[in-house]
Amino acid sequence: MQFVGKINKEIYQCITENILTDEVIITDERIAHIRDRHPGDYEKFFHYISGIIAEPDYIIASNKKNTAVLLKNFEEKDRKFKVILRLKLETEPFSYKNSIVSFWHIGETTWKKTIKNKLVLYKRT
Repeated sequence: MQFVGKINKEIYQCITENILTDEVIITDERIAHIRDRHPGDYEKFFHYISGIIAEPDYIIASNKKNTAVLLKNFEEKDRKFKVILRLKLETEPFSYKNSIVSFWHIGETTWKKTIKNKLVLYKRT
């Protein structure tokens, strides 16, 4: 397990109001998942993760409880990313943390379809 950054709990209130911590982690199991499902993305792009979770461009509703789908475009390099983030609530065990479920680099088509077809809960202004 490794610490990857912090969230602004106020921004993530659109998912749930009972977020206990601003710390975000990723487990070895999730790193293995990303490497398996999205080859090369972890090694090439994971250094972007703290910026994505700190200042997402969009937070999209997820079909999983207490989970956010984050979209972030780094315009200077035209790199777009999608992150699945599970939030830790006050009612959950103390040892739980906000955690990265998955992460990958996406293209323009996926970016546009996600914004158009999913429920946008937050948009950075």
